[in-house]
Amino acid sequence: MPREGILFAYGNPLLDISADVDGAFLEKYGLKPNDAILADDKHKSLYTDLVEKFQVDYAPGGATQNTIRIAQWMIGIPRATTFMGCIGKDKFGNILEERTKSAGVRVTYQYHDTEPTGTCAVLITGKDRSLVAYLAAANLFSKSHLDLKENQELLHKAEFFYCSGFPLTVCPDAMTEIGKHSADNGKTFIMNLSAPFLCSVFKKPMLDLIPYVDILFGNESEAVAFADANDFGTKDIPEIAKKIASLPKQNGKMGRTVIITQGADPTLVYQEGKLTSYPVIHIKKEDIVDTNGAGDAFVGGKSQLWLYGCMLGLFAHFSRKPLV
Repeated sequence: MPREGILFAYGNPLLDISADVDGAFLEKYGLKPNDAILADDKHKSLYTDLVEKFQVDYAPGGATQNTIRIAQWMIGIPRATTFMGCIGKDKFGNILEERTKSAGVRVTYQYHDTEPTGTCAVLITGKDRSLVAYLAAANLFSKSHLDLKENQELLHKAEFFYCSGFPLTVCPDAMTEIGKHSADNGKTFIMNLSAPFLCSVFKKPMLDLIPYVDILFGNESEAVAFADANDFGTKDIPEIAKKIASLPKQNGKMGRTVIITQGADPTLVYQEGKLTSYPVIHIKKEDIVDTNGAGDAFVGGKSQLWLYGCMLGLFAHFSRKPLV
């Protein structure tokens, strides 16, 4: 049964800053109405400018942190989840930490002395959203933080571990240590492919980590990108799921489960040599309020139900219901 500290996660913490803006604001920073980019030098002043000129909403963000907040919400036991990442010593960092803690998550942030807290501006113009992510301190996490005695205690206390694919660009050594600990102690390591470019550009560190992965999530685009990068010779999603599941695995006592979402098409689950398809519950277009973080919420819901030891079918059924 779930308990305090049972789920441990490492990822890139960001503070989402959302506001309704005008076209002039987008034009000032060379942005399109419906886009998602990484910030460069010309966007550094955007975040303070946004806060000064518009009414903003703050929310903890970043793929892994989103997933953990959903899992924590569904578990309902204070500090059942632990999240690790790097933030700055600044106002945005204080807001991020306060909001994440208030959701019941135990945070063990590394604090960077000079880099600001990572942020993602969510600029809303009508029905369009332009996302501008500035990783900043999140991009500077070091394994030395994981090695601290108090964090090793949290690591050893956990039974389940989750990482998105994004920290592969920051500190793959930390992900590997988490994976090794999980495999060596018969625990469960969950990972998300997260983005197609990670499967190709960061192919080697991802492949180095795969042997420790017990449960792998991804969408159809990520699955195809992984297959292409590793010369699977197929774009057939069920076949890709089977091939990923059969890749070498460190903990031979537990088979690898592969879960691939396909938007409005059925979610595929490959487990113990069997492929199962779960139809997605239909939602009317006019009832869809916001899809931001939907994939993260999906993984968070599944992780929570896994902790309760539910059958995978029940687990998949509930996790594809809408989370508002």
